[in-house]
Amino acid sequence: MAGLAATVDRLSTEIRAGREDREARVLVALAQGILVERLNCAPAEAARQLQRLASDSRMALRVLAADIVNQAAADATACAVAEARSTQATSRSGRKEKGAAGPQDGGTALRLRMAEAAAILAGDDAQALARALLDRSLRPLGATAAAVWSAAPDGSLTLAGEAGFGPAEATRWRYVPPGLGTPAQQAISEDRTVWISEPGDVLTPTIGGGSSGSRAVVPAQGGDQRVAVLEVHWPGAHPALALQRQLDALAQLCVLSLPDQGVALGRPPGEAAAWLVGLLDGLLDSAALLRPLRDHDGRITDFMIEHTNERFTDPAGRPRAEVTGLPLLEAYPLFAAEGGLFDRIRQVHRTGATYRSQSAVLRFPGSPVPPAVVAAVGLARFGDVVLLSWRLPKGDARLADLLKHAQRLSQIGAFEENLATGEITWTEQLSTLYGLPPGAAPVPLHRLFEHAHPDDTGAVGRFLRTVLHQGEESAITFRLRRAGDVVRHLRVVAEPVCDASGLLVAVRGAYQDISPHRWTEVALAATRDRLAGAEQQAAERHRLTRQLQRAIMPPTEHPVYGAGLRVAVRYRPAEEDQRVGGDWYDAVVLPDGRVLLTVGDIAGHGIAAATGMVVLRNALRGLAITGAGPARLLSWLNSVACCLTEQVTATVVCGLFDPAVRTLRWANAGHVPPILVSRGKAHALKPPDGVLLGAVDAVAYEETGHELHQQDILLMYTDGLIERRDSSMDEALEQLLDVASRPVDNLEDYLDLLLSSDIADTDDDTCLIAVQPT
Repeated sequence: MAGLAATVDRLSTEIRAGREDREARVLVALAQGILVERLNCAPAEAARQLQRLASDSRMALRVLAADIVNQAAADATACAVAEARSTQATSRSGRKEKGAAGPQDGGTALRLRMAEAAAILAGDDAQALARALLDRSLRPLGATAAAVWSAAPDGSLTLAGEAGFGPAEATRWRYVPPGLGTPAQQAISEDRTVWISEPGDVLTPTIGGGSSGSRAVVPAQGGDQRVAVLEVHWPGAHPALALQRQLDALAQLCVLSLPDQGVALGRPPGEAAAWLVGLLDGLLDSAALLRPLRDHDGRITDFMIEHTNERFTDPAGRPRAEVTGLPLLEAYPLFAAEGGLFDRIRQVHRTGATYRSQSAVLRFPGSPVPPAVVAAVGLARFGDVVLLSWRLPKGDARLADLLKHAQRLSQIGAFEENLATGEITWTEQLSTLYGLPPGAAPVPLHRLFEHAHPDDTGAVGRFLRTVLHQGEESAITFRLRRAGDVVRHLRVVAEPVCDASGLLVAVRGAYQDISPHRWTEVALAATRDRLAGAEQQAAERHRLTRQLQRAIMPPTEHPVYGAGLRVAVRYRPAEEDQRVGGDWYDAVVLPDGRVLLTVGDIAGHGIAAATGMVVLRNALRGLAITGAGPARLLSWLNSVACCLTEQVTATVVCGLFDPAVRTLRWANAGHVPPILVSRGKAHALKPPDGVLLGAVDAVAYEETGHELHQQDILLMYTDGLIERRDSSMDEALEQLLDVASRPVDNLEDYLDLLLSSDIADTDDDTCLIAVQPT
């Protein structure tokens, strides 16, 4: 933190030094220009002469430049310098009698001319000018704060810039309405400097009014009117009245930095605002003048409602006097919504382009969820202000506008036909439904035949007879032919209008375009037909696949009972009527007396998985006749999966049981390990190395052996028995081992127990083989 503070202090010092150097260069440039004119020399010679004079007089270059500019100028600043020097000379004379030394550096001239240079650099930035005046000229005089006010013709004030009062006070005093009687307004009305020596002298509040001390409020003139006020605050008693000329000179500098005063155009300041106010008061709609409010960096943060006309209507019910003078977002905070009216106003001020909209959506303060109001809005920029006008829908006009939008959204058009006079009244939407150009004559009801599809003329005739001859309400849906052979589906509802005697005098009703609904119905019907056909095809495909699977799977009831083994098998499909999986098993006695025991799982479902399962199962049966061991069999089977099939991947556990020595030799291709239940304790066998089939070409597999004792049970299964969504395979395997350790006398009941344990919660197929030596 100490290092950061030191860095900030160093950078601040550099910034101040850079600002002072920039202002000093402006002052020296002014002095060089004077020497060029007086000495009739080149700019380079004037610069050397200025350096030589500063060296000979032993004065700082900027101090000498300030004296030269001051002597050459006959303005308020020069008079202020002369008076200040006279006062300092008198003061030094008195002090010298007492043996004191006085200042000799021409500080007053330097301060005022440096402030003038700051005004030149500030341009239209009154905030930068206020800071420069305080730092360059007023703080050496003991002042702690300064404010620059911009005066309007109606007596209102806008805070153009401040220094020393703080952002909170600046926000609070950004606008002063007319007639408040602040010291700045008093100085303008009385055309004099107002000096306030004690807080009690302030009859009305002003910026920083809570602080004690004294103030000087100095008006300044631009053209024929007072357009600026400089307000300076001291913490103690105010200095001698000899500062009056210096303060006048500084106040006059403030006029240079106030924008849009009309001085540069040769017209009195405020003239544009005056005619704008007159323009607003002559408008028949609600209108307001909005002046931008800027932050210290000059960015527009809000707009102040400077004036409202007599016809101004606030939808929230507030009188115009309560709204005038408020920031726009304080009066109407919902305008700040993204893409809302505030963004439009800021865009108009930035670009100067006029904006008009007949259907702007506005929301005004009121209920917790203010309803949207559709209004006509106009925006235009005049100088630095934006003129805002709006016209809110009222009464019948608002309801008519609402009805118009409702007809457009629902594609409904209304009509009324006077049968006695032949006069027909159509809404605008009805002409659009008929496809008629603007201004075209409406179509009488009895000529509806000419526009209806030929196949619908019979229904149209019955509809017209019901309405025109029977005098009853009726409705019909027909196809309307429009230009360009465009056909639309319309529904028309009509009712007769009778006089007091019961005579039919008019017909009124409405048309609605229901084409999207009819087209949707046709599309839905076609979709239903396609879905029905697809469902039928899927059902037939599923039935054939299930039959294929049942035909190629070995029987589940005692497939092997001999060769020293008792084998029980269970196969549980995933979902009986939905999917066909690729799980498979096999238990067959080979010619050499050994028993081939296999369980596999093909990736995927459907016919592709079933056919892949057939290929691998039959291939393994044929390869097993060669007498090769399990590892060699899986290696050959992997070649089959990679080369002789189309993208088949599978996991397989392959075992060969030799009844002579009761030994099981087995190999594994990425499958879940078998479980051996011995002496009432179940444990998973450690699988030898081997990757799943179809993943890598020419891969070698390892095999291992286990001796099976009488009453031991070997379980071979697919992952559908233990696969869960909410836990790992290891946790599910532990549950299976716990269930498999339970004693059961009958092998068939033992498998039913394992299947009913519901360890898995997925919809995958399950194959399970239990092998027990006899």
